[in-house]
Amino acid sequence: MLQTLVAEVYGPTETDRHALAGEVRRIFNETPGVVDVDWYLEDDQDVDRIVIDKEKAALHGISAETISQTLRIAVGGESVDLLHTPSEREDVNLVLQLPRSMRATTDALLALRVRAGDANALPEPLAAGAQPPLVPLRELVRVERHTIDKAIYHKNLLPVTYVIGDVAGVVESPVYAIFGMNRKLRDLDTKRFGGDGSALAIHNSAMPFSDLAPSIKWDGEWQITLEVFRDLGLAFGACLVLIYVLMVGWFRSFLTPVIVMAAIPFSLIGILPAHGLMGSFFSATSMIGFMAGAGIVVRNSIILVDFIELRLAEGMPLADAVVDAGAVRFRPMLLTALAVIAGAAVILADPIFQGLAISLMAGEIASLLISRMAVPVLYFMANGRSRARTL
Repeated sequence: MLQTLVAEVYGPTETDRHALAGEVRRIFNETPGVVDVDWYLEDDQDVDRIVIDKEKAALHGISAETISQTLRIAVGGESVDLLHTPSEREDVNLVLQLPRSMRATTDALLALRVRAGDANALPEPLAAGAQPPLVPLRELVRVERHTIDKAIYHKNLLPVTYVIGDVAGVVESPVYAIFGMNRKLRDLDTKRFGGDGSALAIHNSAMPFSDLAPSIKWDGEWQITLEVFRDLGLAFGACLVLIYVLMVGWFRSFLTPVIVMAAIPFSLIGILPAHGLMGSFFSATSMIGFMAGAGIVVRNSIILVDFIELRLAEGMPLADAVVDAGAVRFRPMLLTALAVIAGAAVILADPIFQGLAISLMAGEIASLLISRMAVPVLYFMANGRSRARTL
């Protein structure tokens, strides 16, 4: 991704797109917590093109190659030899190059002098033993200044202008910054940017269909966050279906797996407040911790339900079996919770995996305290009347 916050700006024309990008950049700068604001729109940059005057060069007996070589060595340098020293493992390259101060400007380069070539080609004959004169480059070339072409950007064949930024200080997650900026973006008058006056179209996951109307799309870390939580959510849903199918085959009931899986949301009662107390955001690793904890929660619920049905098979009344399950099976559930807490405590201080540790620890504690009572009660409520009718 280009940056934490990335706004892709689209518009009917280049002028409209740049005007909208300017407003987006202004909103970035005015939003608390948004820092390092920039955009992929370059200012005009002038470049000097040195053109050799071949007629003047010929009058001084200087070839165009000599002038080009002089400028090339002055600006880029040229390797002249290799230095072999016992203290160096590799050869040291010797480069002939002017000091930076003498090659920083065009005027400094034009002050360089080139020795004239063939004496017979000079306009005046030389005295006996005299060397050809040194001719300044400014007498042999002319300078043409023009503006270089700017970079253009496309995404899926649509011209786009990027506005980027980062978050720090007030907010640490781009979600809150984006929600705050969306309110300001919707108040913009789209007629100024080639629109019809309707609210600015803001896209999160999908790109705009065309650039006939002004619009923006959020990318960067926000796009990755949406994709991660979407994929994790789909994977979690598939796991729940698979767990339900397995338990239906084990308990020979369609209702009992629902009672067992009803304890999964109870872990959120501990996870969300724990993130608030720790000052941590609910991140992708937090979601992974919730999903991993769901397996442990289901395992504890299965222990309770299986023990209830074991006591019922031994002839114990339903009410007594429910109470006995909550009391007897509490010890293995407690040991499981302690094992999870001890293992997750190792990564609690890690800035990336802190959310995973908080979800595992807080979710397991909440599930231990709540599901121990909730699952037997739900089982009793679901099976009490049917057993009473059977008796």
